[in-house]
Amino acid sequence: MAQADIALIGLAVMGQNLILNMNDHGFVVCAFNRTVSKVDDFLANEAKGTKVVGAHSLEEMVSKLKKPRRIILLVKAGTAVDDFINKLVPLLETGDIIIDGGNSEYRDTTRRCRELREKGILFVGSGVSGGEEGARYGPSLMPGGAKEAWPHIKTIFQSIAAKVGSGEPCCDWVGDEGAGHFVKMVHNGIEYGDMQLICEAYHLMKDVLGMEHDEMSKVFQEWNKTELDSFLIEITANILKFKDSDGKYLLPKIKDSAGQKGTGKWTAISALEYGVPVTLIGEAVFARCLSSLKDERVQASKLLHGPKPKQFGGNKEAFLEDIRKALYASKIISYAQGFMLLWQAAKEFGWTLNYGGIALMWRGGCIIRSVFLGKIKDAFDRNPELQNLLLDDFFKTAVENCQDSWRRVIGTGVQIGIPMPCFTTALSFYDGYRHEILPANLIQAQRDYFGAHTYELLSKPGVFIHTNWTGHGGNVSSSAYNV
Repeated sequence: MAQADIALIGLAVMGQNLILNMNDHGFVVCAFNRTVSKVDDFLANEAKGTKVVGAHSLEEMVSKLKKPRRIILLVKAGTAVDDFINKLVPLLETGDIIIDGGNSEYRDTTRRCRELREKGILFVGSGVSGGEEGARYGPSLMPGGAKEAWPHIKTIFQSIAAKVGSGEPCCDWVGDEGAGHFVKMVHNGIEYGDMQLICEAYHLMKDVLGMEHDEMSKVFQEWNKTELDSFLIEITANILKFKDSDGKYLLPKIKDSAGQKGTGKWTAISALEYGVPVTLIGEAVFARCLSSLKDERVQASKLLHGPKPKQFGGNKEAFLEDIRKALYASKIISYAQGFMLLWQAAKEFGWTLNYGGIALMWRGGCIIRSVFLGKIKDAFDRNPELQNLLLDDFFKTAVENCQDSWRRVIGTGVQIGIPMPCFTTALSFYDGYRHEILPANLIQAQRDYFGAHTYELLSKPGVFIHTNWTGHGGNVSSSAYNV
């Protein structure tokens, strides 16, 4: 008897919490897991007393679903997703819907959309952000893929998503094929950037100002009442003051070697692929790579010397405000770069992305949720064709107001020898973006000199010229390759 509104495969923490969230909102969910005993455990424990039903085979699960059948996969990205799709297809009918809620690579989602469309099945790749807490009480959801599926899943998705403002759900249709997973990938890249920026602020407080953990925690609590109000700033304040069972702060005991699951790296690779200068996320990924060379760094610390440590002689409160402003300005740059990548991908794949809508989807429920994202939505409401956030009056003024502080922080940090890869790359990008003339004319001359790659003159755009720089080179220009 078909009684379930939707099925979910994959009963790890995220899967269980999403099922309970859907149940809370009145939907009947059928739970399935490859290890079938997990289904019984879940029904006997976490889902006890709910309307959740279980299935011990995919056939049983499909038989319990109302039509069109809706099935969410929350399994490990890669072959596990394809394996389940291959097993499900023979059991499904035209118009049924498979939703991949994992962290899949957007190209895989595009491929699956196309393959399943030929078989009459609608495929949706949805980014899900917010961790286990978000999954349970309201995540940010970023669905993309077969548009015809949206009317059949919209009510469920928007009911369980986080809500902001006057109840707007942090979920809307993103775009075709891999658009949902591409947007989730950029979200994760921005998350890497936000985390690294906060770490650089923490490093400056600890090693330049010599602050104690409790004191730093209070500063982050205060910052959370400003434009920096966000989930990551809030948890940083909590982490800094957290004490271990022995009464000592836990943070200094944690090994300073950062892990990564690869989504930040994918963002940086896409940026290189599409020629978009998403420098801050790239540096955030490399900062994690550098942190993981812990043993080498221990050796290097004994051999490589920087400036001699000295007491900070300035006004501590003023410098803290400078750090706050440097963090805010750098964050603006990071988001500007992230949206540049979304803009370029939309051009590349013919997607119609709603940038203000994306900012709203990230406004609540997800890891990068912040007040700041509301300002991005406002900017795109003012100008839906906005090519770069820095060209919006609000953000232009915000960066100008932070600029002196930003430069002071970087100058001081460099003099004292504190690594600030994201603060510095953000400022370099800003300075590069606002320069009408950059030294790339010299690069073009060099390329033409050694490889006859040609160049354009400012006075004759679109006309490519080769110069015989040495007098004994030829006049034949290169068009076969680029270096």
